[in-house]
Amino acid sequence: MGLSLQKGQALSLTKNDGSALTRVRLGLGWDAVTTKRGLFGRKAAEVDLDASAVFFGADGQPVDYVWFNQLRSKDGSAQHTGDNLTGDGDGDDEVIRIDLSAVHGAVQQIVFVISSYSRQTFDNVQNAFCRVVDDSTAGAPEVARYQLTDSGQHTAMVMAKVSRTGAGWSFTAIGERADGRTVQDLVGPAAAAL
Repeated sequence: MGLSLQKGQALSLTKNDGSALTRVRLGLGWDAVTTKRGLFGRKAAEVDLDASAVFFGADGQPVDYVWFNQLRSKDGSAQHTGDNLTGDGDGDDEVIRIDLSAVHGAVQQIVFVISSYSRQTFDNVQNAFCRVVDDSTAGAPEVARYQLTDSGQHTAMVMAKVSRTGAGWSFTAIGERADGRTVQDLVGPAAAAL
């Protein structure tokens, strides 16, 4: 298990030997809140959250996106593995893989957001998390995890970001509420987290 981060904490993305991580996997997971339903007990509603990434240049302007309608970044460095429509199952529900060594030099920060396309609010979500896994090391160890504990009437969250830091990258847990259905709706809140 990786380092557990709190909102606002940052971590340098380096291996135990001090070298920079190159291939990382950002996993997002969640569960639907279980509610009591009549005579037949408890039932979890299906909650469709969407993981997206906004790539920002040094000027704070978006230069690229990765989301369910664009599964690969223009430079080929990032790949979204597909849309999970329910949040069912254990572990990561949606994954974005990034080769940090291949990210275009103009990109300074990548902000990760989750949104509810169906406009379900985070009152219906529990156990939401964001984690970074080192895909360049055997066994793909988890490097860091941010457990989201914020529920409410919002339909999106700015979860985390990775930022260039000299020769490497750092990961920062953000956890800010937002509203929107798609990545385009969340460019403003994501830019506010830079």
